[in-house]
Amino acid sequence: MNPVKTPEKAGERTLRADARRNRELVLEAARKVFAKHGLDAQMDEIAQRAGVGVGTVYRHFPNKADLLAALAEDRFAWMAGRAREALEQEDGWEAFRAFMRDAAARQADDLALSEAFGSRPEMMGAAAERAGMMGLMNEMVSRAQEQGAMRSDVSGADLPMIVCGLGSVTKAGGTLDFMRWDRLLEIILDGFAAPGATKLPLSASS
Repeated sequence: MNPVKTPEKAGERTLRADARRNRELVLEAARKVFAKHGLDAQMDEIAQRAGVGVGTVYRHFPNKADLLAALAEDRFAWMAGRAREALEQEDGWEAFRAFMRDAAARQADDLALSEAFGSRPEMMGAAAERAGMMGLMNEMVSRAQEQGAMRSDVSGADLPMIVCGLGSVTKAGGTLDFMRWDRLLEIILDGFAAPGATKLPLSASS
């Protein structure tokens, strides 16, 4: 015999809606505070910017690592969506270049996630895996190669290390004027172009 479901009370629905709203306020505030201060961001400043008590922040995110992980999930969900948009474009090479530029520019505006690529690779890797990024990157690379625009000896497995390196450059770029991530990115993208002047060592995925 199936149990009878108790009708949801209006007050319970309101509490859940308030909780969801507060969580979004905290996440939005955290994006701004982490982007500015990096991994040194403080939970009380996030609470103040969100307009909630610090206890509300901790109810949703028991520690700063949990909050950073949620931001990483959001970032890779955005990247996955951007990659899918690139795969819908006719020119696979230009779509790949545009995706890399957008991803790097987004990262350049976020100090914490730039730091996290180097200091917390396991967390970032897990978030990327859940978003399906490796499959999407392989598909972007394969498509550009099939169209003859990208060298044949690279793979999607090369991209995470490049993104991680760009993260270090965007972090340094805040204090060192000559560390231009956009300049480095264009050099890297030229290195992907077919036919490729130098034979590459075998990648880890080979």
